[in-house]
Amino acid sequence: MDLDFRVAVVLAPIVIAAGWAVFNIGKAALVQIQTFLNREA
Repeated sequence: MDLDFRVAVVLAPIVIAAGWAVFNIGKAALVQIQTFLNREA
């Protein structure tokens, strides 16, 4: 399993950006879900 260093260099920023987007969207989604549930209660 010899991973080429260039592949890691190309994929690393993509993985970091995807993780950052999921983190931000997930945080906003949790806030919206909590406000929705609090409004229903």
